[in-house]
Amino acid sequence: MKKIFALGAAAMCALGIAAAPHAAQAKQLTQITFGVDATYPPFESLSPSGKFVGFDVDLGRAICAELKVKCVFVNQSFDGIIPALQARKFDAILSSMTVTPDRAKVVDFSSEMFDEPTSLIAKKGSGLMPTVASLKGKTVGVEAGTIQETYAKTYWQPNGVKVVSYQGQDQVYADLLSGRLDASLQDSVEADYGFLKTPKGADYALAGNATYDPQDVLGSYIAIGVRKDEPALLKKINWAIAKLHANGEYNKIQAKYFNFSIYNAEAAKQAP
Repeated sequence: MKKIFALGAAAMCALGIAAAPHAAQAKQLTQITFGVDATYPPFESLSPSGKFVGFDVDLGRAICAELKVKCVFVNQSFDGIIPALQARKFDAILSSMTVTPDRAKVVDFSSEMFDEPTSLIAKKGSGLMPTVASLKGKTVGVEAGTIQETYAKTYWQPNGVKVVSYQGQDQVYADLLSGRLDASLQDSVEADYGFLKTPKGADYALAGNATYDPQDVLGSYIAIGVRKDEPALLKKINWAIAKLHANGEYNKIQAKYFNFSIYNAEAAKQAP
């Protein structure tokens, strides 16, 4: 049995952790159902046996463990994940979702889970870069509903770049490998660990990060999304995230997947 690191009230306060918010919600919380797009390793995917696996999934289970509730995952395509949340198909979105001004109008977000840039993947030696000048006349694949789709269709498509949307990131990679795409635009860490470090991605490389963003479509950090009528649930999730940082469980989970920290402490200070 693991020993639980006990923090005194003063230490908890210094770390930004309030007492467990049990009284804030009239109905006792017994289960959290997370919506995930299980085509996005190493963050969320399905194992050969059909089990949900990945960094986000492990964090979700750790959050549930801190709150002493049952953890359930529901597979949902990313382009329909916010409507499905609003339809109460699940309680929260835990699917590498970046906080953007448009999303924040309809969904409330937790404190930061992690942070990563948006990057272009292309064949080694192609010379392609994430700019209109480089990609004009080329075909770029994106996952539907993502900030990468919005970015490519906002800045690139009107300027001669063909942008093709797919229901899952795995489909993007399939067409990249077949030659139907010249490049793919997605989160950099997912690209690196979910594709480039696998045998399939051996002939491809990161071709640069997208930085031109005057309309702020790329947003900021990645967080858990909840309905705007669930402030008590959001408070509990934020409390659990803070506990995972304080007791070292967050670092333990990320070390299982990455050889660097994907947590941006400075961005976390700006989180709600």
